[in-house]
Amino acid sequence: MSVWDDLVGQDRVVEQLSAAARAARATVLAGRGGSAETGGNASLMTHAWLFTGPPGAGQTTAARAFAAALQCTSPDLELGGTPGCGFCEGCHTVLAGSHADVKYVRTDGLSIGVGDMRDLVLRAASYPTGGRWSVILVDAAHRLTEAAANALLKGVEEPSPRTVWLLCAPSVQDVLPTIRSRCRLLVLGTPSAEAVADMLVRRDGVEPGPAHLAALAGQGDIERSRRLAVDDQARARRADVLRIPLEVGDIGGCLAAAQRLVDTAKADAEALAETQDAKETEDLRAAYGAAEGSRAPRGMAGAVKELEKRQKSRATRTRRETLTVALLDLLGFYRDVLALQLGATGRLANEDQRPALERVAAAGPAESTLRRIEAVLACREALERNVDPLLAVEAMTVALRAG
Repeated sequence: MSVWDDLVGQDRVVEQLSAAARAARATVLAGRGGSAETGGNASLMTHAWLFTGPPGAGQTTAARAFAAALQCTSPDLELGGTPGCGFCEGCHTVLAGSHADVKYVRTDGLSIGVGDMRDLVLRAASYPTGGRWSVILVDAAHRLTEAAANALLKGVEEPSPRTVWLLCAPSVQDVLPTIRSRCRLLVLGTPSAEAVADMLVRRDGVEPGPAHLAALAGQGDIERSRRLAVDDQARARRADVLRIPLEVGDIGGCLAAAQRLVDTAKADAEALAETQDAKETEDLRAAYGAAEGSRAPRGMAGAVKELEKRQKSRATRTRRETLTVALLDLLGFYRDVLALQLGATGRLANEDQRPALERVAAAGPAESTLRRIEAVLACREALERNVDPLLAVEAMTVALRAG
């Protein structure tokens, strides 16, 4: 399976990246003294790329596929094949995250610090060990602190001849103007429900009917659609969230719904901590050679403190992401309500919830639905400003009741 097959409904992006990968191969061959006649144009390749698009559209997937194509060693390339076969050692190691010349930058916390970015800029100055390309993929580039972004700018301004920066962010506005002006921009679109449903049928073996409903409910988010199609717990949590519009008839119902939503987010964070945090702590102790019950080796206390800080930040991010998904489900619900009230003929994202949608739509005017949508958006903004989650969600549910 080609690395490009993971990009759902992004034919234009695949075409651009494939052409750039061919041009990159031509550059490598020319540098080795070989033939550069691969059908590529050197101007199609550049040292820095910015991948943007709506949540779940596949920015990181596109960047990873491009990284694999740059390292592809398929023998079919000699016959004019497209880089990114998905089977060669180069493609396989990149997709597995073990390629020596491809560095993934992720964060479990809320931001990427300047220390990490300075290390990457130094790494970017080195020549790739395999002689092809040194690729640095920054997932969630919008989480860079101001100092980290300035450090990244240094690397992007003065690139090594064989270094490629791949930055992923929700939108171009989330990246410093000085950085985005030095990147080639690729905007991914929201994949159609049909394309997502087809992927679920082909790759996950989901029946066509459930696959279509999951694709609609996912609202263009591929991973969200997959979870709804194959994970019973994800479907149960979505159904729980979509009961909220029917439960805010009184103040007691508002507060109970808010508490349940926040408790669910907290449970998700705690479930992750039970497995991941314990393993990280155990691995750290093993790295320092700390025996059970013995005195901690020198330097370990500081490392443990730093690890606990990262784990706490990750728990906060997990709670926020869980709440964000719930709020997106609510937004989709009220958008469908508004569509029914206005007599729109488009498809509903929550077709499986049509009786509830019709009940809420008949209970009030479209103006009330718009105010409820604004209340959900206001809750999202409050969470981004680090307002206490319970207070933010309680304010939202009370506003949903008022309409």
